[in-house]
Amino acid sequence: MRLDFMSQSRPQHRMRIGELAEETGTTPRALRHYEQSGLITSERAANGYRLYDPATTVRVRNIRRVLDAGLTLADVWAFLPCLDGDVTAGPPSDKVLRVAAERLAVLEERIAAQATVRDRLAAALRQATGARVRPVA
Repeated sequence: MRLDFMSQSRPQHRMRIGELAEETGTTPRALRHYEQSGLITSERAANGYRLYDPATTVRVRNIRRVLDAGLTLADVWAFLPCLDGDVTAGPPSDKVLRVAAERLAVLEERIAAQATVRDRLAAALRQATGARVRPVA
């Protein structure tokens, strides 16, 4: 019987939460939140530490990309089929386009509401000061 130790596969290095956070430019707290939301998974070491597959870095970077675009964590679910690859490589699905359009409409409403509040405050300031104090633009 011949034992070939070189051909046996080594277990792949798993990343601890701090390593994954550093690698992806996020925080351990955000990673725990993504995991609690079901967007990423981990294994547990004997000491209870979370251990992540190195491929999780791609998924986390893509989650961050979607969030940075103004979408919410709930919106990220529409992107789930492509989170493990290049989310910008293919044409967006109808679902992704719908989610993005809905989020844009929400942001537009919020911006309009904030502009209305700003205009009221500016008018009140002008009236109170006799136009001596002007809002900073």
